[in-house]
Amino acid sequence: MSKQQPYLTPPQYAKRLGVKPETVISWIKAGELRAINVGRRGAKRPRYRIPTDAVVAFENARTALPVTHKPAKRRKQPTDVITFF
Repeated sequence: MSKQQPYLTPPQYAKRLGVKPETVISWIKAGELRAINVGRRGAKRPRYRIPTDAVVAFENARTALPVTHKPAKRRKQPTDVITFF
């Protein structure tokens, strides 16, 4: 049994979700996913760590909800009209 780590790196979280690490970093930069920069001040590249409570909050915010309305019906194309593109 493995002990859950208190922080995840963007590549670890990306692997868990099946997305690219760049996608996770873009969520961090957009403010959708909270992370901590553990890199030195003034460093060129940030070194993000994602707390597990931020992971839970992010996943709860992104949870799909059931559709409560009927989807709009598509109109049938008239059969006597020829459309040229």
